[in-house]
Amino acid sequence: MMRTIVLVGFPGAGKSTVGKRLSARLSLPFYDTDSYFSQKYRVSIPDFFSKYGEDFFRACENSVLKELLLRPPCVISVGGGTPCYYNVMDMLNESAVTVYLKLSAKSLCNRIFNSKKVRPLVSGKSFDELMKYIEETLPQREVFYKKAQICLSGENMDADALVEKLQHLFS
Repeated sequence: MMRTIVLVGFPGAGKSTVGKRLSARLSLPFYDTDSYFSQKYRVSIPDFFSKYGEDFFRACENSVLKELLLRPPCVISVGGGTPCYYNVMDMLNESAVTVYLKLSAKSLCNRIFNSKKVRPLVSGKSFDELMKYIEETLPQREVFYKKAQICLSGENMDADALVEKLQHLFS
């Protein structure tokens, strides 16, 4: 029987892009926890962050994730920080198949810096400040990401190639 698939990784790793395409290939619903959060609370994540702070955001984000995990099999893309709080990786590994989309700090920096998406923890940073932030933050977060059942390097692979690899694992 198909299980829920959860994609984890640093912001900019391609979780949402890969998740949408994988869910279409596997004929499963797709949920992005950030989008779901914004719809549920009727506020953008940057606005929620600035109004209520990171701690309250993480608590609400955790309840959103638990809600999604109760649904029938689907593909879920979680926010970059989500796996680092409330023993989320343990919870995910018990109730889903977890996949870490791994990229180097340099690749992530290039993607995030050139992205149009507003990311609360990195907005307003210069390229060098962003690179420094990623080089400091990625190793801390990888402690959690590496608990994923599958680790897939996104280096030198586009989203379609990653989807292709994952599709073979799950079909």
